[in-house]
Amino acid sequence: MNAMTRRTIAATATVSMALTLAACGQSGSSSKSASTKTIGLLLPEKASSSRYESFDKPLIEASISGLCKCVVDYSNANGEEITQKQQFDALLAKGVKVILLDPVNAQNTASWVDEAAAKGTKVIAYDRLAAGKVAAYVSFDNERTGEMQGQALLDALGSKAGDAQVVMINGAASDPNAASFKAGAHKALDGKVKSIAYEQSGDWKPDVAAQKMTEAIHSLGKSGIQAVYSANDGMATSIIQTLQANGMNNVPVGGQDASVDAVRRVISGEQAYTIYKPYKPEADAAADIAVYLLEGLDATSVASTVVNSGGIQVPSMLLTPLVVTKPTVARTVIAGGLYQASDLCNQQYADACSQIGIK
Repeated sequence: MNAMTRRTIAATATVSMALTLAACGQSGSSSKSASTKTIGLLLPEKASSSRYESFDKPLIEASISGLCKCVVDYSNANGEEITQKQQFDALLAKGVKVILLDPVNAQNTASWVDEAAAKGTKVIAYDRLAAGKVAAYVSFDNERTGEMQGQALLDALGSKAGDAQVVMINGAASDPNAASFKAGAHKALDGKVKSIAYEQSGDWKPDVAAQKMTEAIHSLGKSGIQAVYSANDGMATSIIQTLQANGMNNVPVGGQDASVDAVRRVISGEQAYTIYKPYKPEADAAADIAVYLLEGLDATSVASTVVNSGGIQVPSMLLTPLVVTKPTVARTVIAGGLYQASDLCNQQYADACSQIGIK
């Protein structure tokens, strides 16, 4: 287990221990009422990233069920801001007192969150920092994530980095995480590569990313692109397909989210790296704080840091991700329990897995 993994586990363990002690102290008075309590869970999308349905939802539900006799009222907005607002309003109308919110458009949630706060409902910003008077925030250090992405791209370029023209396909402008990823990536890349020759938002949509990649190829020419930064794996999929369709098979492309198809591409060499955010520690931290707030306790006693959001000091848990490259697959996503070797090494990838000692 490496140092970053130990820090991640230690951070969530601290929250869990504090919650357990608090729950033990209140068990006599709250065990009966806990059976009727509800925690809202609103996740943003399904199409552009598989993580929410495959990992976040089941992990959060399992973690909450292990902490209290609570109902999780879940909805996914499928990328539609209006839909998510309706889902949020429905939770308020039901009288739900704690809502975990991963916003579709984090810039436009202030009126929702402030209305909820006025009604006594605590909103926990999950993965993306929602605007407004949120009670707590659980995510990863997103600028550091972008910096790790940029450094991994430099590592993939090696001695060719100084002469490289890089294409950057960023996340949606409405997502504050995307701005942090972009800032971190620039921090790593600027001055270390010849230029960021083309930079656009892919809006977290694979089809938009493919369109932008096509534009970059037409603008710069095949010989004018030495590497591509993709803010996530969903967009990396279409970017790699676009490059391959244009006969560009040896251009390093990196992503984020450690989706199963991306890790397979890392194993085969089609993708240079992905970023693994251990979903379970993030989900556990969110569940811990949600139940803590549901019990009427103060999140500041368990959240390890503070983030400034529009002048509001938000108690926060920020975890550290890991870079996944071909040599590190076994000690990151497999050792971390995200995947088993059998999940990754199907018939198509069996030989590539064997070459790096994964069986």
